[in-house]
Amino acid sequence: MSKLTHNKRFIPSFLVIVILIGIGTIFIKNKSTTLEITKEKDITRKIKSMTLEEKVGQMLQAERSQITPQEIQKYNIGSILSGGGSSPNSNTADGWVDMYNEMQQAALNSSSGIPIIYGIDAVHGHNNVKNATIFPHNIGLGAANNPELMYQIGAITGKEIAATGLNWDFSPAVSLAQDIRWGRTYESLSENPRRVEGLIGNYIKGLQEQNIAATAKHYIGDGHTTFGTGDNDYLIDRGDVQITEEELREIHLPSYKEAVSNNVKTIMVSYNSVNKLKMHENKYLITDVLKEELGFEGVVVSDWEGINEINAPTLEEKVALAINSGIDVLMQPYNWAEIYNIIINSVNESKISEERIDDAVYRILKLKYDLDLFDNPMAKSQSDVLGNEEHREIARKAVRESLVLLKNEENILPLSKDQKVLLVGPGSNNLGFQCGGWTMEWQGVEKNSLTYGTTIREAFKSVLGENLYTNFSKAEEADVIVVVIAEKPYAEGFGDNEDLTLNSSTVYKNNINTLEKVNELGKPVVTILLAGRPLLIDDYIEDWDAFVMGWLPGTEGNGVSDVLFGDYNFKGTLPMTWPKTIDQADDSMIMENYDGANYQFEYDFGLVY
Repeated sequence: MSKLTHNKRFIPSFLVIVILIGIGTIFIKNKSTTLEITKEKDITRKIKSMTLEEKVGQMLQAERSQITPQEIQKYNIGSILSGGGSSPNSNTADGWVDMYNEMQQAALNSSSGIPIIYGIDAVHGHNNVKNATIFPHNIGLGAANNPELMYQIGAITGKEIAATGLNWDFSPAVSLAQDIRWGRTYESLSENPRRVEGLIGNYIKGLQEQNIAATAKHYIGDGHTTFGTGDNDYLIDRGDVQITEEELREIHLPSYKEAVSNNVKTIMVSYNSVNKLKMHENKYLITDVLKEELGFEGVVVSDWEGINEINAPTLEEKVALAINSGIDVLMQPYNWAEIYNIIINSVNESKISEERIDDAVYRILKLKYDLDLFDNPMAKSQSDVLGNEEHREIARKAVRESLVLLKNEENILPLSKDQKVLLVGPGSNNLGFQCGGWTMEWQGVEKNSLTYGTTIREAFKSVLGENLYTNFSKAEEADVIVVVIAEKPYAEGFGDNEDLTLNSSTVYKNNINTLEKVNELGKPVVTILLAGRPLLIDDYIEDWDAFVMGWLPGTEGNGVSDVLFGDYNFKGTLPMTWPKTIDQADDSMIMENYDGANYQFEYDFGLVY
């Protein structure tokens, strides 16, 4: 066969292959389109067959402890949640799956036969579940500023949620904390919208690739409220965001655009008001902007009893305003049955249109189709997934990358593994302080035994052995002192703090005593701060030879020792401006009063070895 003859035969064969590939691609696209059309038809057909009562049941979310399987079946309840610390008697993967399956079976036995979706605040790992992997809180991940790491954390969190049978995560928070007196500051990745935008997309992808619905929250403006504008000065997140629409769009909306572009399945509405109109009744921002302008096709869910924030004289009016604004699911943990009757009566009295009900139910059923709940509603336990070594290694990496070196005089760091180290302070041997709020309980737990993990002391012990001292009686023998000071665990409301000094309401009471005792020893001092935000340290930092911001690192304290002993360098930079005085607590790089004043440290500051 001649070369020419061979090539003549090759060309038609090549063309056939190209044509077949093209046909295959068209077929796949057409098949995908056909599946979408079929799903839409199935959902529409299902909605037409449902009674009003069945539809309304889908729009309600009850707390697991406040509803029985029999009530789930009777009322066609659409979703269940666990509040912070709410868990089955057996807080294990098997215990969660057994509880979920019992509730799911009840839903399948209802007149509509529609499966439930189960939501939980897994905000830094699957933090309600004993022995799960607990990652640094968002403020630490913002300091790490590593999009690929965010993807890994999202995927691991998704795997551990799935291992317990659940399928809806009320995360990520895309808040932009502009006032660090806010008790939810640690839920914010950064004060800078660009840093937040660069991180949330990968987290959402990682989570949702595990078939877990992500939730961007809290829509919109949380973290930007003016202190003292709420019903209670200490509930900053329920205050008023006093901002122009142009500023709202420039600062806060881009994070939601990013979430929507990454196909986030759900969005949670914020407690706050925007220019005195509560978000839970803000039809313009929920329907006109989020659903229509941004094209969000997913589910809008209220926050915990969020409709109570609406300024209306009766609960009936609050419910109508919330649903008419565009909220699809009402998170009413306790009075869900009362709300059920109110919605039905409101539709019958034309206060809520059935068209609005159908839109909400369509979104809810689409979410359940997307999560494959109609074909695979029951869960299987995967106890070997929860908190496994592979997951903990990624959490350890996250701790390493989140640490920020803020001072290092005479290169006292890294520590030598041959040094004799006195390690003291309330945060040195306490997982509760490492993990902070939203860990086993809503407000967190002030004890070491809350879950499985490695404390900073245990991590240092594995490096130093007998050269680690933890009692002041050994102080004279030490070459260097490492003191770990800490905020107490807290969440919203209880974490609001208009002082922010080291002896203020949210800070552990023994910090000052420990620092004073250390200063009397005349030894080199390395200070690590475990906290959910910057604190006022100007009166103390001159006494420290080195200062490391540890944030709320979670269960893997060995990530701290990895860096302090020089196996890894520092990578983290400040995701927020660090004030020198309380007057600067609401200064941020995107606000008008960020004018180059003499801050303790500016945004994005961070040293390396």
